[in-house]
Amino acid sequence: MNRARELSGRIAIAGLGMTEMGKVYGRTAMGFAVEAVALAAEDAGVGLAEIDGLLINPGVGGDIGPPLQAALGLRDLRLLSAMQGFGSSAGGMVQYAGLAIDAGMADVVACVYADAPLRKDAGTGAAYSGAARPGASLDRLPSAAGLNTAAAKYALAARRYMERYGTTSEQLGAVAVAARQWAALNDRAQMKDRKLTLEDHQTSRMIADPLRLFDCCLVSNGGIAVIVTSDERARDLRRPPVYVLGWGQGHPGHPMGRGSEFGLVTGAAASGAAAFAMAGLGPADVDVREIYDCFTYTTVVSLEDYGFCAKGEGGAFAASGALAPGGDHPTNTGGGQLSSYYMWGMTPLSEGIIQARGDGGVRQVDGAEVVLVSGNGGVVDYHSTLLLSPSPSSRGR
Repeated sequence: MNRARELSGRIAIAGLGMTEMGKVYGRTAMGFAVEAVALAAEDAGVGLAEIDGLLINPGVGGDIGPPLQAALGLRDLRLLSAMQGFGSSAGGMVQYAGLAIDAGMADVVACVYADAPLRKDAGTGAAYSGAARPGASLDRLPSAAGLNTAAAKYALAARRYMERYGTTSEQLGAVAVAARQWAALNDRAQMKDRKLTLEDHQTSRMIADPLRLFDCCLVSNGGIAVIVTSDERARDLRRPPVYVLGWGQGHPGHPMGRGSEFGLVTGAAASGAAAFAMAGLGPADVDVREIYDCFTYTTVVSLEDYGFCAKGEGGAFAASGALAPGGDHPTNTGGGQLSSYYMWGMTPLSEGIIQARGDGGVRQVDGAEVVLVSGNGGVVDYHSTLLLSPSPSSRGR
């Protein structure tokens, strides 16, 4: 048995801390981060002084980092790092926390992301612009010819994918509609009270062809943190543990040249395969999918790369209703980043924990024994995958 397989179920998420999120003004990313870590520690039933590891995702603006230790009043940390994998960072932080715990480098690790890009006097479109956030350079794509926003860059990937497989805008719209239906069941969702139809999607303004307004994620202020520890310690804490059955990363680095798979294949293919191998599971064993949905296209291509449907069939899969409440492949059950809140990889991770704990209330998926959590960064450049469960032992072993 390889080492990764031996670690399956031996690392657990013991605490989840979520601040108020959305259009919450007058607060800093550092303030949100402090609150999120404190809430996660309280949720787990550990004191702040028991935290001996701190992993921080600084976001595109670098607004939080190692000084968070002092802001939290933490002393004598044995593990401290700022980690940047963009939207894949949450899954990576949990993976590295687990490896550190197994290696004896730390016992209780807090992983945190927080951001505050929204301002009362500026529209959401300016939140991640280069002028507003000096550290916000996304990736290797040139800024020539209008490629100066995330939407424009993802539009390039989405258009290539749609031309290759015949995926339609209406099929992407089905992803947005399903996310909004889930958001209606989530009290935390920014779009809880705002219904969305396919017609609404189709008549919404074009942001970057082929991506319309409702193909694009929200912008949110807030913070989320998790507490990671060993399975043994987690069982003695306040909340039932959420066990990490599998993890993986995939960073394909596709060149933007003829013959590359840019826009067609994401890091979900490699990271998913690694996570499934570690857990001894496959796509058919997954009960809930929490997919990084910065754009509707990302949901579709990621679902394909994870093996939930064949390559090129993701659009039809979404249009079938499979992802929505009542569908046979419940996906982004809190509303995702399209309709709930945008906290990078912490959005899918937080909802994955909620589902694995059985805390979803009216949106809870029955029999959520295996929950897949994905993270995506850059323009489908970086990817992480986690497989979570309320049980330390996966099915099929």
